[in-house]
Amino acid sequence: MKRVLITGAGGFVGSRVLQQWQGKYELCAFPKGFLCTATETEVLAQTRARDPDVILHTAALSDTGYCAQHPAEAYRANVELPVWLARAAQQTKAKLVAFSSDQVYAGTKQQGPLSEALDLHPTNIYGQYKLEAEQRVLELCPDSVHLRASWMYDLPGYGLPIRGNLPLNLLRAALKGEAVRFSRNDFRGVTYVRQVIENLEPAMDLPGGVYNFGSGNAEDMVCTARQFAKALGITVKIAEESWERNLVMDAAKLERSGIRFAATQQGIRCCLQDYGLSDL
Repeated sequence: MKRVLITGAGGFVGSRVLQQWQGKYELCAFPKGFLCTATETEVLAQTRARDPDVILHTAALSDTGYCAQHPAEAYRANVELPVWLARAAQQTKAKLVAFSSDQVYAGTKQQGPLSEALDLHPTNIYGQYKLEAEQRVLELCPDSVHLRASWMYDLPGYGLPIRGNLPLNLLRAALKGEAVRFSRNDFRGVTYVRQVIENLEPAMDLPGGVYNFGSGNAEDMVCTARQFAKALGITVKIAEESWERNLVMDAAKLERSGIRFAATQQGIRCCLQDYGLSDL
């Protein structure tokens, strides 16, 4: 049975990997809070002690505003730590699979789905650090896999941690009678996290490189929010704005490897079915 070391096992993605992969793999993790203060030497020692076949790096400091306000802390979490894990993977001969982000595309002027081959210059700190991590880790571990994840969501349940996401934001706004703000010129995929974790299994066998890893979306975020609200059976006021962004990822490279995501609008229906809410 393949042994998988999961970083960020207590987080949004890592906790769901632990739940969904029980019995399929031999799963292990670092001690709780270990990565917050660990040195590179300690990371290597703890990795060696677990002797993994795969290191699945899900830990990150992903709040873009917090990263901008705390760049040194963000750099350690989002660049230095992946580099340390790359060196640990080298020494233990483990395959490293690391989460990156669609924020590497922030500031891109090109319209339509964006491919991994674009020359990128992210406009926010988080995206800059994620791009640097991809580049530096691939130099150390050419067989490492970097998954550019989109905005993910889940509903509360299963005793797992939850965080702010599109359906929860809409539900909270509806309950409070507040408006949510979206732009007609903002485009991005929004992905059901349990599909992400299902697709992580074949992703462990991908050739080294960078892959867009999430749902596509042909609609702007005003339309997407309305589609989610309709699926959830709620009425929510949406304030339309006009600022521009495109984070929609082209999934062709991933699909050539046989890995596919449902479109954003189909994903919410899958989520509601999983929670027995498909009759809303």
